[in-house]
Amino acid sequence: MVEYGLPALFALFVWWFSTGVIFYLDGLPRRTFRWSMLGATILLAASVYGLTETKNDTSISGAYWAFTFGLLAWGWQEISFYMGFVTGPRKQASPEGCRGWRHFGYAIQTTLYHELAIIAGAILVVAVTWGGANQIGTWTFMILWGMHQSAKLNVFLGARNLNEEFLPEHLAYLKSFFTKKSMNLLFPVSITVSTVILTWLVQLAMAPDASAFEAVGYTFLATMMALAVLEHWFLVVPLPAASLWNWSLSSHRKEAPRATDKESNLTQPSAPAALSVIECGEPNADHQHDHDYVHDNREKSPSNHVEAGLSRPALQVGIVTHIPPDSPAQNNESHSERETKDGLSRLLRPAAY
Repeated sequence: MVEYGLPALFALFVWWFSTGVIFYLDGLPRRTFRWSMLGATILLAASVYGLTETKNDTSISGAYWAFTFGLLAWGWQEISFYMGFVTGPRKQASPEGCRGWRHFGYAIQTTLYHELAIIAGAILVVAVTWGGANQIGTWTFMILWGMHQSAKLNVFLGARNLNEEFLPEHLAYLKSFFTKKSMNLLFPVSITVSTVILTWLVQLAMAPDASAFEAVGYTFLATMMALAVLEHWFLVVPLPAASLWNWSLSSHRKEAPRATDKESNLTQPSAPAALSVIECGEPNADHQHDHDYVHDNREKSPSNHVEAGLSRPALQVGIVTHIPPDSPAQNNESHSERETKDGLSRLLRPAAY
């Protein structure tokens, strides 16, 4: 059973890990996308070269390499879409209330370039492996393509679990093309057809006359088909499928910005500066010995000071800040010092005309 168990585990791990890496990268800041895309393009070129070199390799290692190259070639299609490089001519949500074929047409426009890129990629993969004895990489690409299309159609027509958390922020408009319902009529057809194909691949892998290369290669394909079937069931069964890639979704969670020290100081409550109304004019006889400052404390309304100022002729009213009356600095001043300051203020104040 080693010839079946090891390829199945290898396919499961590579599929799970590569999917998580794509989810993680497309959640990073957009300034990193060009470098991620550059790396994915280099891997695509290496994959195409690898598929060319392994197309006649019917050893067990040849099956492993071909499967890996086919999976990486498909990965370029996914990462170019999720990062927004290859999507479609429409980048807006569907209009409110839009239904039917018009709604379907808008959905095609959002992914048109992506679909054309997949077709071009499939042609390239078939071309470089044409006539070879090792077609594992080609069929890996084809299975991923077919089940990807089926999953997209099921999400469009209606599914319970839409997994919207996998969409990066710049593709949020695609959510308007998702339909939430328990099931759609296409789902039973998708499950039935994919299950039949899965059964056929398992039979080919376990056939008595299958070579070691065929056993390993068909196990790879059967595993991918089984994962595709499972992915479809995740669309309708109330299970937390997203928890499989929680580690990769950490880049999608935006942390709240922390307040800087300067901002913190600005938000600290502080005592309001006291205001004084300076009566710049000839002092009234009734108030000759009074101070010419009217303190605007919290117990008094500012409007009272304005009215008092307007009731006296030839007054200039100015507002200045001063030390609050209950501050330690002012309390430490002696009475004689305050009298001296008040006298100097009256001498320096210009007389009213």
